[in-house]
Order: sequence, then structure tokens, then C-alpha cells
Amino acid sequence: LQGIIQAYKSGITLQGNTTSLGRWDYSGSFFFSISAITTIGYGNLSPSTAVGRIFCIVFALFGIPLNLVLLNKIGQLMLLGVQHCARRLEEVFHWQNKASFLMKTCALVTGLLLFLLLPPLLFTDKEGWSYEEGFYYSFITLSTIGFGDYVIGMNPDRTYPSWYKNVISLWILFGMAWLALVIRFCINILE
Repeated sequence: LQGIIQAYKSGITLQGNTTSLGRWDYSGSFFFSISAITTIGYGNLSPSTAVGRIFCIVFALFGIPLNLVLLNKIGQLMLLGVQHCARRLEEVFHWQNKASFLMKTCALVTGLLLFLLLPPLLFTDKEGWSYEEGFYYSFITLSTIGFGDYVIGMNPDRTYPSWYKNVISLWILFGMAWLALVIRFCINILE
């Protein structure tokens, strides 16, 4: 009984016939915070006390709008970087329309690599997923669908480095900002 109580205090809870390994250490808490304010909500880790749930509500009420502001600023910085590079290409090579198209294409390809095509390789290594599963997780996460069928750092048979969840949390923030730019670009084309 003492072992069960100690496990519960460290964040391991029994849920039906499965065990939730989502510990409330710094990395797990940071990852939970990111999944809450980005509205991904995988469903694998949640507060289990009334005080924790109330705190989560207040945290989300302030965190979600602040995160939207942050994502907007990150997206604007990415867009400014692309526009700056396009202007430099126009000045150096005297390209008018080609520079803008080239920079948008480069930004799209770079974003595809950094946020959708390369991360599955990391997930293949750290999680043991196939590349397709890692790609699926990447898109489902960055689009904030977050089904919860794949969640990083939850396999009890694997040991994860301490930096892993923190790096993935930052990847989520920057990846969501990039995907929002891509979606905005698609909307402009459709309109």
C-alpha cells in the first residue's frame, strides 16, 4: 500500500487496467502546460484533484490567449525574415518577382523539413515509431488535433533524455506558428 501511495504522489496513477506514466516532474509539467495552452490536449495527462482542475482552468483562461499572441509574434518574425531575405535577393541579383517566390518556396521547404519531415526521424529513434507514425504525430500535434493515440515520452520500456520533452515543447510552439503561416497562405490562395 505504501508503494501505491508513493507512486501516486510521484504522479503515477492507475486508470483502469493501464498506468499513466505522465509524471509531474519539470519536463512532464512543461509538456502538459504546452499541450494545454496550445489546446492540443492529448488526454494522457490531466489534473486529478479539484484544486488542480481549478488551477488548470485559470491557467488556460490566461495561457491560451497569451499563447495565441506568442504564436502570432513568432509567425510575424518568421514572415519578416522571409521578406527581408527576399528584399536582399532583389537588391543583390535585381530579381523582382522571382525573389519573393524563391523566398516563399525556401521558407515552405525549410519549414517542411524542420517541422514535418525531420522530427519523425527523432521520434523513430526515441519512441520506436515508424517514420509514418512519427509524421502522423507531427501533423496531428502541430495542427492541434491531438488525438492522443501517439504521445511522446510515454513508453514505459524506453528511457528518455531529460531534454526531450522540453525540446519537443519548443518544436510544437515554433511548428504551430509555421503551420499557421502556411494555412494563412493557403487561405489567401483560396480566396
